[in-house]
Amino acid sequence: MRTRATVAALSGALALSALTVPAAQAVNAPGARAAKAQLSPFTATSPAKAMADDAQGDTKITNVTVNGGKDIVVGTSLKKTYTVSVTATDPAGIYDGYAFLWHGTDLKDGVDGAMTPAVDHGTCKTVNATTATCSVTLVADPKSTVYGNILAGRWHVFASAVGKDGDYVTKDTYKSSWVKRASRLTTNASPEPVAKGKTVTVTGALTRANWDTDTYAGYTQQSVQLQFRKTGASSYSTVKTVTSDSHGNLKTTVKATADGTWRYTFAGTSTTPSVTSTGDFLDVK
Repeated sequence: MRTRATVAALSGALALSALTVPAAQAVNAPGARAAKAQLSPFTATSPAKAMADDAQGDTKITNVTVNGGKDIVVGTSLKKTYTVSVTATDPAGIYDGYAFLWHGTDLKDGVDGAMTPAVDHGTCKTVNATTATCSVTLVADPKSTVYGNILAGRWHVFASAVGKDGDYVTKDTYKSSWVKRASRLTTNASPEPVAKGKTVTVTGALTRANWDTDTYAGYTQQSVQLQFRKTGASSYSTVKTVTSDSHGNLKTTVKATADGTWRYTFAGTSTTPSVTSTGDFLDVK
């Protein structure tokens, strides 16, 4: 098991990020008034208030998109780099937008995982005089930011925006995003070839990334569909549902009726994405 001694430090660093970045954005915004910066709840002297949703003026966040709307899927070694885009509006125009992902129960003192940008400002593209979309780049790294299996599933998306007049809005959880353990699935139909009417054994294995051990391990007691596509057909049909065993293995038998391709497909869960195996062609004599 990878050590989790960094969690407390992570929580503190994340709190500091949420405290300081929007304040700096507001102060640096063109036309921002010093009085507004002084009244901002994002100060080290008021952390409890700072960690809650807040707004000043008429800046509004209208949309946040994480990874193009897709789940963030991470294996055991490769980093997943993705974009979070914040669209916001203000009568004076948008100066900046910012976002990060965090995992836990409460942003103030219940954080056990976070993915934050390497920069303090988003890259903004103007939509019109009042609206802009600002993007930041985040990294899901199985060596650090997704350090263990406890982090698979729902993450919270913190989002903030600052108007050119210094107005701002922050949301601890504007929406949720899903970070999942990459999955793999195999299929093998045998014997090959097989006489028509004889028994065919279809085996396979459903595995997923284990972020605790940096290996792939069997995903147990999961329902997986066995599908068949007859040669010449345009689509697959589900033949039966098979449950993975205590090692993630799959095994069932069917009757050979015609040439075609067999495959397993898994619908996915809240912690693991859907996956479909490569088809295995079976010649029926």
